Amino acid sequence: MRPHRCELCHIDLKHVSVTRGGQEVLQDINMHIHCGQLTVLIGQNGAGKTTLVRALLGEIPYTGTIRHEDGHGRVLGHLRIGYVPQHLAFDRDMPVTVQDFLASAFTRRPVWTGVSKSTREKAIQALSQVNAEDLIDRPLGRCSGGELQRIQLALALTPEPDLLLLDEPVSGVDQNGLKVFLDTVRALRGGRHLAILLVSHDLQFVREYADHVVLLDRTVLVQGAPDPVFSSDAFAQIFTGTEVAAQ
Repeated sequence: MRPHRCELCHIDLKHVSVTRGGQEVLQDINMHIHCGQLTVLIGQNGAGKTTLVRALLGEIPYTGTIRHEDGHGRVLGHLRIGYVPQHLAFDRDMPVTVQDFLASAFTRRPVWTGVSKSTREKAIQALSQVNAEDLIDRPLGRCSGGELQRIQLALALTPEPDLLLLDEPVSGVDQNGLKVFLDTVRALRGGRHLAILLVSHDLQFVREYADHVVLLDRTVLVQGAPDPVFSSDAFAQIFTGTEVAAQ
C-alpha cells in the first residue's frame, strides 16, 4: 500500500526532540501544520508547548527536522514565520502611537523624525488586514488588550508568512476582544493560504474554532479533528475533571 500523502502544503515536523539540562523536554514530535487550517496546540503547563514554539522560531536547538513542504513532499525553502506572543510589554505612558509602533518595524528611520507618507500607508494597509485601520493614530497605551493583539497580528502578517504562530494571544483579553481576535484569525484562515498554529488553554474555544488539535505532553499523545481528540482516552487522562472533558 502506498503511504498517504497530504495534498496541502504544510509545515512538517519529524522526530523533533529537545534536550535541556540533560533532560529531554520534547520527545519525538511528529505532526503537520496544514496550510489553510487552524491547528491548535493544547496540553497542561509543563507539557512542552512553549519549548515547541521556541524550536519553531529557531530560538533553541533541536534534533529532527522542521520543513515547509508542498503536497508532493517538495521542500519549499526558507520558512517565513509571523509571531504573536502572549503579551506586548511596553510602557503605557510612552507617547507612542500605533502608527509609530508599526513604523518602527517597517523602516530604519527613527519615528521621532516623522513618519513618511509611504510608511503610514504601509501601516494602514497592515492594520486593514485585521480590520483595525481606525487605530492608526491612537496612543498605544490607550489600546485594549484585544486591540493590542490585533495590532501585533497585523505586524506578524507583514510581510505575509508561511506559518502564523500565535502563542496564547488572547490570555487575559476580555470576552469581546477575544471574539474579535478569534473571528479575525478565522477569516485569515479562510481567506489566505496560511498555516496557523495557535497555543491555547481555552478548551471551549478549541472545540469551536480549531480544524486540527494536537494534544502534547512532551510528545504528541493524540491529534486530529477536535471531537475525536476530546473524546480520546489521552485527553481524559490529561484533563480529568475539566468542564469540556465531561461534555
